[in-house]
Amino acid sequence: MAIYEREHGGEQPYWPLGPFQVRLPLVHYRLETAEIVQGIIMVVVAMAIIPHLEEHAGVPYEIALAICVVAHGFGNLLPALLGAPYIAGWITPALPLVATYLGDFEPGQESIQALIALNIIVFGIFFILGITKTGSKILRFVPNSMQAGIILGAGIAALMGEIGEGGTVLEAPIAMIVAALLTVYFMFSESFDQLTKRFKFAKITSNYGIVPALTAAIAVAFVTNEFPRPNVEWGVTVPDFAGLWQYSPFVAGFPAMEVFLAAIPTAIISYIIAYGDIIVGKTLNARADEVRQDEKIDYNIDRLHLVTSFRNLIMALFAPSPGQGGPIWTAIQATVSARYAHGRKAMDSIYSGGGTLHIACTLALFILPVITFFQPFQPLALSVTMLATAYVCIQVGLEQLKSTVETGVAGVVAVVLALHGAVYALLVGVILYLLVEKRYLKDDEPQVEEDPDHHLIPEENEVEPLSNEDVEADKK
Repeated sequence: MAIYEREHGGEQPYWPLGPFQVRLPLVHYRLETAEIVQGIIMVVVAMAIIPHLEEHAGVPYEIALAICVVAHGFGNLLPALLGAPYIAGWITPALPLVATYLGDFEPGQESIQALIALNIIVFGIFFILGITKTGSKILRFVPNSMQAGIILGAGIAALMGEIGEGGTVLEAPIAMIVAALLTVYFMFSESFDQLTKRFKFAKITSNYGIVPALTAAIAVAFVTNEFPRPNVEWGVTVPDFAGLWQYSPFVAGFPAMEVFLAAIPTAIISYIIAYGDIIVGKTLNARADEVRQDEKIDYNIDRLHLVTSFRNLIMALFAPSPGQGGPIWTAIQATVSARYAHGRKAMDSIYSGGGTLHIACTLALFILPVITFFQPFQPLALSVTMLATAYVCIQVGLEQLKSTVETGVAGVVAVVLALHGAVYALLVGVILYLLVEKRYLKDDEPQVEEDPDHHLIPEENEVEPLSNEDVEADKK
């Protein structure tokens, strides 16, 4: 239990600090058992950034683990700490773009400086939009069709990456198919939702989101040998925090201007993708908020921008990461929001769910048996997360559309985004919106000129009644 308790219908207690709302575990919110378990197991996804650091930036394993702890462990604690009711994660769909960007630099000091430049620019975008309070206004000016298209496109791109050539589904089909089917069934099935209302076992299973499906997939992987067997070691991990300092800009050097210029397109696209995640997170929270009248939640988008900017600043100065600091971990946000909707007994507060999960995930990074057991299954866990993210994005994107015209524009934007990237998708979306969707005349203005011979075709209210002479003539 927490020291402070929330009154029914009020906000979760906090300490005000400028634009932020400071909440501490066990002081302002309780710890949730389900999120502890889920956080420990989902550490395998946080670890999946390590191979990217080793391959694209030439970072040794122990230092890559330290980057993971600082950037995606401690950094992810900030949202619940500072009052953003969202589950933090990477800007996951941008990972392939970041890999392409880093391909122009030699692994080592050059690539590290390139990552620092990228993290600094992404920090600047989020910070400026947050401090000027324009981050929340972007949602008002971007057409609904383009918002939905961005979300759909991110979902399609994530799905294509997993089921296409080089995807984990083709490399480990049995384990991945089991994981995908169970994830969809446990998280999104209406029939399973009915079971949760009748059977305690189903209710408990639903509380753990992706974890039951991932656990089953790992068991299948053991039987099919689609992944290497883990070599479990005991003790605690020892991330090389001392060596990490050599990868900070204070030692590795700040990037040159040409490196910053090269990073700008990737940073802008990363923000566009993150913006789509914000829309998804807002929609998921809104669904749960409808049934949770006991808690008033402040979904301040400007505060979310500031918190996300701080996470990217931490990466830029101390732990450069290709994962970047994204506002939403979509798959886990869906899980936590769904459990939150079950009522206060299931989860006291949206902050207790998100805060507990990341506390457990961060602590798990120091538990050597957990790290060594899950290490071979990093691709499996990341793929399960991507597939769940794809499903949620497609579902939420379609849910936002209100007309056939919006559907057409969003569909084209989504396909272009998935195949050719965010820049072309935005350009196509703006053109289609202006040509197809935007109305240039007010609804009360005539849209065509009146026929000059209009009087020759009288409307119903213009027909004159027949005279008595006309009636008599008709009878004859």
